[in-house]
Amino acid sequence: MFDLLVQFLTNTGYYLADYRHIIMLVVGCTFLYLGTAKKYEPLLLVPIGFGILVGNIPFFKGFGLGIYEANSVLHYLYFGVTTGVYPSIVFLGLGAMTDFSSLLAQPKLMLLGAAAQMGIYFTLLGALFMGFLPREAASIAIIGGADGPTSIFLTAKLAPHLIGPIAIAAYSYMALIPVIQPPIMRLLTSREERLIRMPEPRDVSKKEKLIFPIAGVLLCCYLAPTALPLLGMLFFGNFIKECGVVNRLASTAQSAIIDTATILLGFTVGCSTQGDVFLTPKSLGIFFLGSIAFSIATASGVIFAKIMNLFLKQKINPLLGAAGVSAVPGSAREVHLMGLKEDPTNFLLMHGMACNSSGVIGSAICAGILWSFFI
Repeated sequence: MFDLLVQFLTNTGYYLADYRHIIMLVVGCTFLYLGTAKKYEPLLLVPIGFGILVGNIPFFKGFGLGIYEANSVLHYLYFGVTTGVYPSIVFLGLGAMTDFSSLLAQPKLMLLGAAAQMGIYFTLLGALFMGFLPREAASIAIIGGADGPTSIFLTAKLAPHLIGPIAIAAYSYMALIPVIQPPIMRLLTSREERLIRMPEPRDVSKKEKLIFPIAGVLLCCYLAPTALPLLGMLFFGNFIKECGVVNRLASTAQSAIIDTATILLGFTVGCSTQGDVFLTPKSLGIFFLGSIAFSIATASGVIFAKIMNLFLKQKINPLLGAAGVSAVPGSAREVHLMGLKEDPTNFLLMHGMACNSSGVIGSAICAGILWSFFI
């Protein structure tokens, strides 16, 4: 009887746990705290945080329990991450939720979304300099686009062993937008620049809204065919929203489908952060490079807006450059809030969403280009 009791105790997670599991449990609880108490991107941090807790309950290998064990339930759920299925479904829902009117009304703001992608290419060089392999460096660099699903999609194709740390880094920096972006925006702009008022965007016709997703998928995917799984779904979702004849499909895409994919994506990514797999020197390097990538992306957008103002009669509020990263809608909201602090009557949200939606497209194109280079 005593031997059976000892055998039972040695099979428990309490006995099998080591310091790495404890560290990750603290990380998971921190994510849950930020998501619930601070309300920092709760739709992302709550599933990821709880997934981290589940993924760091130790067990004997071979029982078919862990996310990395073949034929386990978590392994099958994780299949949607490793194949890029969940990110593509998220893009479908994102397209069905997005109104591109503000972008169509002010096409020049699309350039800010493109400029913010510079963080990707600077980080690529930094990762190569730090000794990461080319495929790993490309996967890390995409964090600069501030788009979690895109980061996961590209990493699944190029460096699947890094999905956990890259996904956690990408979503962490997306959630920390209120902490990271404001100091950079204040540093790079004067009060006079932050007070610049944007003109009211023109009305966009129904025909323009219908043509845009068709033209977008053709132009973008002919340029970068490897971006098709993401941009094809994004523009398809937007078309079913705008065409007005399949409202049931659009409603499902922007609610049940994207919510289901977000839950499974966040939870399984969290589960993939097993302490013995996740806590490595490479993970620390990824978190460092991710912060650099996000900061450079924010700064690039702001600086490019200031450069554009040298040639424009109607000046652009350079704060909008920070919304060029594709963290929808967090960065646009942060730009709007900073504008309100300077002038309570200066509303920048819709202009920020134009840059934001452009950033989504831009980061997906960059992911496709990197995939084609390093495949």
